[in-house]
This record gives sequence, C-alpha cells and structure tokens, in this order.
Amino acid sequence: MRRAAIERLLPAAYQRAAGPGSVLGALLDVMEALHAPDEAVLADVDALFGPYRTPDGFVAYLTRWVAMDHVVAAPRADAPLPLPAGRLRDLVAHGALLARWRGTPYGMRTALELATGVTGFVLDEPPDRPFHLVVRVPPAAAGFSASTMRAVGRAHVPLPHDPPEEPS
Repeated sequence: MRRAAIERLLPAAYQRAAGPGSVLGALLDVMEALHAPDEAVLADVDALFGPYRTPDGFVAYLTRWVAMDHVVAAPRADAPLPLPAGRLRDLVAHGALLARWRGTPYGMRTALELATGVTGFVLDEPPDRPFHLVVRVPPAAAGFSASTMRAVGRAHVPLPHDPPEEPS
C-alpha cells in the first residue's frame, strides 16, 4: 500500500499529524516499504502456479498438484531433483493429460517421453507373464537412471483391462 492510501485510512486528527518530518509520517513511510515486497508477489501471483513461469524451486511443489509427486519424492529434503526442472515443468504442464490416461500404455509412454524428452519408448506385455510390463528404453534416454524412470512410470502402469483408444 502506498503511504497516501494508508494515511487515508487514519482518523482525520492523525492525518493532520502525519505531515512530512513527523514521527507518524516516518512510520507511514516504513509501512509502505514493508508492504512493497508482498505487493510485488501478489501482483504477479499467477506466475507461481504456471509451470513454465514459476521459479525452479517451486516446480517440485507443483508436481503434488497433478499427482506426480512420486517422481520427486526423496528420502531427504535436501536431495537433488531426479529430473531437470524443465522436464518437471513439462510433467506439470501435461498433468491433466497424464491423469486422463493414467493406467494405460499411452499414459506411461507419454509420461516417460515428457520426463526424458526422448521419444521411442516401447511397452511390451509378454503373454507368458501376466501383469508384467517390459519397457524398452531408447538409446537416447540411457542417461536417465532406472530408478527415475520407475518413479515416472509408477503411476502409469497399465491396468489389466482393455484400455481406451489412444488419441490420434
């Protein structure tokens, strides 16, 4: 709040006493300075919740909003993120799509592609091993750890029924 706006909230006697160089005037200047950082955050609050606009440190928090927090779950709070912030931003931005296709091969493939930035994952369901899934990782994604890929795919394991048609 600007000093003038704060001053207008005061009773008339205080407004007259809040002239330049007065103690009350100095207090109003301090109040304005204390409000400035919070007002700057509130003026751009929508940027906190946009996956491509939020600060890097907030992206992991947004994964909770789209049920992808298992990807960043770490045993220690100070552990590094398993994926680059840009990949996490992609997962958050596509959270609604991933939720819609959760439990399908398409959903798992899409989540892996978003998390790695690499296409070409192949999912095989061996007929002799029910309820098992073999994920063939393209060579370009070899740099990602197996535990990270398991974490990404954990929520997207295909369900043991006929999935809906994949989008075209």
